[in-house]
Amino acid sequence: QVQLVESGGGLVQPGGSLRLSCAASNFTLRYYAIAWFRQAPGKEREGVSCFENNDYKTYYADSVKGRFTLSRDTATKTVQLQMSSLKPEDTGVYYCAAAGLWHCSWSETSYEFWGRGTQVTVVS
Repeated sequence: QVQLVESGGGLVQPGGSLRLSCAASNFTLRYYAIAWFRQAPGKEREGVSCFENNDYKTYYADSVKGRFTLSRDTATKTVQLQMSSLKPEDTGVYYCAAAGLWHCSWSETSYEFWGRGTQVTVVS
């Protein structure tokens, strides 16, 4: 059974940093597109970052470009999201998702597998 488990969320002040981790099990990470989504209270889930296997590119939502960095370690089957210069609007539950796609998608319906999420709260 495919599993994705997120960790690393927490409470941080504006301008601070957090590093989220997604541990994958029971599938071959390099064959999947891996994405981070987030959902703020009262809002729809939105894509934050995605890594695609077709050309090993990483994509970021405009709202996080220059502040977030996605990295992938196929040996340990983990995907990290390094978040810096955090803002209150980055608050939400962050989810790791995987899909057997060559290209990234910002549509959550494209992703077959999801973790349960980890809470990130940015507050003064």
